[in-house]
Amino acid sequence: MNTNRIPTVLSIAGSDSGGGAGIQADLKAFAACGVYGTTAITAITAQNTAGVSAVEAVSPELIVAQVRAVVEDIGVDAVKVGMLGTAETVGAVVTALDLVGDAPVVIDPVMVAESGAVLLDDEARTALIEDLLPLAAVVTPNIPEARALTGAGEEDSQEDLAREVRALGPEVAVVTGGHSDRVVDIYFDGVHAAAIHGERYPDGAAHGSGCTHSSVLAAMFALGRDPLRAAERARQITEEAIRAGLREIGRGPGPVDIFDLKGTEATIRRPRPGK
Repeated sequence: MNTNRIPTVLSIAGSDSGGGAGIQADLKAFAACGVYGTTAITAITAQNTAGVSAVEAVSPELIVAQVRAVVEDIGVDAVKVGMLGTAETVGAVVTALDLVGDAPVVIDPVMVAESGAVLLDDEARTALIEDLLPLAAVVTPNIPEARALTGAGEEDSQEDLAREVRALGPEVAVVTGGHSDRVVDIYFDGVHAAAIHGERYPDGAAHGSGCTHSSVLAAMFALGRDPLRAAERARQITEEAIRAGLREIGRGPGPVDIFDLKGTEATIRRPRPGK
C-alpha cells in the first residue's frame, strides 16, 4: 500500500442499472470504507430489484484498457473481481491482473443474480477455476457458489467447502453463510480455520450483499488489514448494510444500504430550531 495517498481499490465487475449490486454497490462500499474506488466494467446489465432483463459483455480489449488506464495514472492497492459472464472475459481479467503488480485480489465468484438470472456460463466457470482463482488472495463464495465451484455434495459441511475452495488455488477461502440457517462465514487459509459469526436481519434487505462483502474485504486489504481481520470487518459492515437495507426501493428484494440513507435523510430533513 502506498501510504502517501488515499488507498485505491479497483473493481472489475458488471454494472447494475438498478444501483443495488455490481460496480454501483462496490463504489458505495469503497467510499464507506474511506478508500478511493476505480472501475473496469466487464458487462452492462439491464437490471432492477426484480431481475435481469439483458446483459451485454464489454469487449476483452476494453476491459484490459480500462485497467491499464487506472494503473498508469492512479494506481491500485487492491482489486475486487465480480461478475465475469464469459470465458473471454475471464481471459481478459487474467491478462489485466498482470498490470496491477502485487495488489491483493479478492474474487467474488458471481454465478447467479438474486433474481435467479445466470451470470456465469459453464465455459466461464471452468476458466474461472483453472485460470483466475489461483491468482486470488481471497475468494468469497456463498455456500451454493462453493458447491458449484468444487462439485461438492450436500453432505459436505461449510468448513469442508472452505477447504475445498482453498484447494483450487487462492491463498484464503471465505465461504459466506447468508444462505444457511445460521449466519456464519468460514475462513480457511490452508492452516487455520475460523468461524466468523454474524446476525440475521429478516426486516432488512440483502440485494448486493455479496458485492458489498467482497468490496469491503478488498478495501480492508488496501487499508493494511490482514486477511482474517479484513474478513471479520467485511461481515460486520455488510450486516449493518443489510440491517439498514432499503426494502421500499423497487418491487423485488431491496438493496443493502451501506450509508444508512434513511437515517441520514431523517437527520437532513429534521427542521432546525427557529425554522
